[in-house]
Amino acid sequence: MASVQAEQMKAAMRATRANSAGTAAPSLEQMRELANPMMAAMATVPARVRFEAVDAGGVPAIWVVPEGATTDRVIQYLHGGGYVIGTAATHQNMVGHLAAATGCRALSVDYRLAPEHPHPAAVDDSMTVYEWLLGQGIDARHIAVSGDSAGGGLTVATLIAIRDRGLPNPAAGVPMSPWIDLEATGASMQHKADVDLMVGAAGLKMMADLFLNGQSAHEPLCAPLHADLAGIAPIYVQVGGEETLLDDATRLATNAAAAGVDVRLDVFPEMQHVFQLCAGNMPEADDAIARIAAWLRPKLSLSGSLPKV
Repeated sequence: MASVQAEQMKAAMRATRANSAGTAAPSLEQMRELANPMMAAMATVPARVRFEAVDAGGVPAIWVVPEGATTDRVIQYLHGGGYVIGTAATHQNMVGHLAAATGCRALSVDYRLAPEHPHPAAVDDSMTVYEWLLGQGIDARHIAVSGDSAGGGLTVATLIAIRDRGLPNPAAGVPMSPWIDLEATGASMQHKADVDLMVGAAGLKMMADLFLNGQSAHEPLCAPLHADLAGIAPIYVQVGGEETLLDDATRLATNAAAAGVDVRLDVFPEMQHVFQLCAGNMPEADDAIARIAAWLRPKLSLSGSLPKV
């Protein structure tokens, strides 16, 4: 049964949807103005975590540094937003909770967005940051790549590009509610449409068109559903049970396992898209963050007990 906090969040989403019914679809600029502050406010501000802007090889990013965290392990984080909205700052509070739970620094990446910068700008920026981290002396085995929604798809694309370019694999990847099918062909697009209060096929296709800018929706670094996943780093996939993107997550896990990848999939009943953004405000989000931290710590060779947050 979903927590009181989760039900309150869904009630607020239903009210927002009802209030906007019949109104004209917002422009992209209006979407950014509305969504970015909302995403930034979903998580509580994590205690004893500082945020520092950094130029990561030409890509703007934010260091997320928990007090007492080890500095030689890093979570490279790729925010969601359909490749058209969101920033490193909109997700920094949630990333702060994740970094603090894991006990290491995170780097929240401000990759370029479409339509101003369509594919392959996002994956190019993510790769630039990964190579920058390697150049800073961080061992690839001490780096994890994570992201949510479009950032979850970008996480998988980054792992594929790392393999294809012959770079050393990171320790792991953690895609949350990953968007890997830009044509919205999963059955959950229909059978979860009535319960998903955030994501629908029409909106996804609109963002996909802006991101692709005429390119193929089957190109593996755009849509990892169509990628050969053999040889990528281990992945841990999380998804909500009420998501239209549920089948993107389950198909990713199935394809990864078939390719011989070490993969774990957790489906959280009654949860909405990227519910982890509510870290500090929802027990299910805190549980999901704790599960990621517990899975990541041995992958990153972080010994000892989990840090207190």
